[in-house]
Amino acid sequence: MDRSFANQLDVPEDHAAIREGVRAVVSRFDDEYWLARDDDGEFPREFHRAMADAGWLGITMPEEFGGAGLGVTEAAIMMHEVASHGGGMTSASAVHINLFGPHPIVVKGTDEQKRRWVPRLVSGEDQCCFGFTEPDAGLNTTRIKTFAEKVPGGYLVHGQKVWTSTAQVANKIMLLTRTTKFEDCKRPTDGITIFYTDLDRAKIEVRRIPKMGRKAVDSNAIFIDGLFIPEADRIGEEGKGFSYILHSLNPERILIAVEAIGIGQDALRRATRYARERVCSIGRSARTRRSSIRLPRNGCIWSQPG
Repeated sequence: MDRSFANQLDVPEDHAAIREGVRAVVSRFDDEYWLARDDDGEFPREFHRAMADAGWLGITMPEEFGGAGLGVTEAAIMMHEVASHGGGMTSASAVHINLFGPHPIVVKGTDEQKRRWVPRLVSGEDQCCFGFTEPDAGLNTTRIKTFAEKVPGGYLVHGQKVWTSTAQVANKIMLLTRTTKFEDCKRPTDGITIFYTDLDRAKIEVRRIPKMGRKAVDSNAIFIDGLFIPEADRIGEEGKGFSYILHSLNPERILIAVEAIGIGQDALRRATRYARERVCSIGRSARTRRSSIRLPRNGCIWSQPG
């Protein structure tokens, strides 16, 4: 329990069990594994598969569809542990998208949609990316321009998204569109519709965005040209999608925050361990009292008073 961010004496047994169970999986993937993924830029499939096999991808999904039916607190404990073992934001980003990203399905999906989609997310058979952000809208989601035109049997979509994570490896996309133009809506949040559908690469071009950091979890610009989405893949009512995505975005903010805490705590542990174990060039530990040590990398003097 040394890694807990809560009061050690007050941690419920089920929360401790989550932490220990997650640790049993993530500790199998050492620094060399994450360094290799940062070098080759390959999605950490082995890690993703191990988390799926252990059931952690379904921690927030309904029990009747193979999940654990737990909430934000339990998901935060899970993601704090995931981020605390050297994988950093790469390990976190590889799995946290599964926890609350698809939550509009859980909250607003039909029973048929849940049966069709949720078990495959829990098992890791499907990987989902999220087409929300657009280059000309930024954080103002109400100004998105990707448009889903109603046609017989479904919708025909044209548009563009940016910073779509995992689109290189995903086979599903949760896509936010307008079905009514902004200027024709009474309220800015009206006329937005959300879909969960196949990522059809014949109609969706995915371009990887070069970036610094988190190399193994790709970021992309996507270009949608005539994607047909069956009506059965629409989540909830047409035009009500803005309120639905809040079921994803709000809890994800908590997860990202707790992941950052886990990364910071891991960095501090590593730094203090290094300071205790480091042997300086004069052959004495850095903890030696009354030592004055010239650090080899920058030539500065470090002095420790007695």
